[in-house]
Amino acid sequence: MIYLSHEENQIHTVTSFEDLISTPFHGEINAIGYTRELIGDFSEIVKKVQLNGNMAELDLEKLRELQLSAQGELARKILLNDLKVLKAHGASPVLNLIKCYERDDAYPFFPTDVYSFHVDRSPVPTDTFLCTYHGEASEIVPNSKAKQKVLIPEIRDELKKIYDGAEEGFESFLSEYFFDLHYRAEPKARLISLGIGHVWRLAVDYPQSNVLPCLHRAPKEKAGETRLMMIC
Repeated sequence: MIYLSHEENQIHTVTSFEDLISTPFHGEINAIGYTRELIGDFSEIVKKVQLNGNMAELDLEKLRELQLSAQGELARKILLNDLKVLKAHGASPVLNLIKCYERDDAYPFFPTDVYSFHVDRSPVPTDTFLCTYHGEASEIVPNSKAKQKVLIPEIRDELKKIYDGAEEGFESFLSEYFFDLHYRAEPKARLISLGIGHVWRLAVDYPQSNVLPCLHRAPKEKAGETRLMMIC
């Protein structure tokens, strides 16, 4: 389980899928976690799937066809049930096997890949769900301990150098290329691991949302280790 100090007042934990889905975000709370202890051998599933490239979706047909031990079967049942519950809620969950994500090096002073703290944005009300079953876990940081990168003077000046347009269109440029979704954590900010096996619901940036979106990022993977995670 994860143990939270008084500093993590953006987090609320629950003990069932039903509460995860139905509990509203409010105040500073923008991350709700269904915390649980996993059973079964998820590493067996990871080892049994051949991964061509650095990342691939694990489809349900391939998952069901795997020949597994009793412990691997327990893990598979959890995966299938998690997907079933989220689909019943109207979500579109996928299972991903990840050696590493593609890095963004177009602008070295401002990477916009998922290793950077960022928020998810949607034109309609929605949430982000995720769970890490094997490998390094995703991280979040309190909104009060990070600053939007486009508001940091030295970064903003560099962005203006690559912008080729009228001054009144600069903010639209930042949004069009997703620069405004990214944040820089304070040097002494306490980063929060979302842990293994817990299913998280994170607040998304959308019109009329009554809470701040959750700042999250992908972890740096361990060499030779493949992550197994669900996201939607």
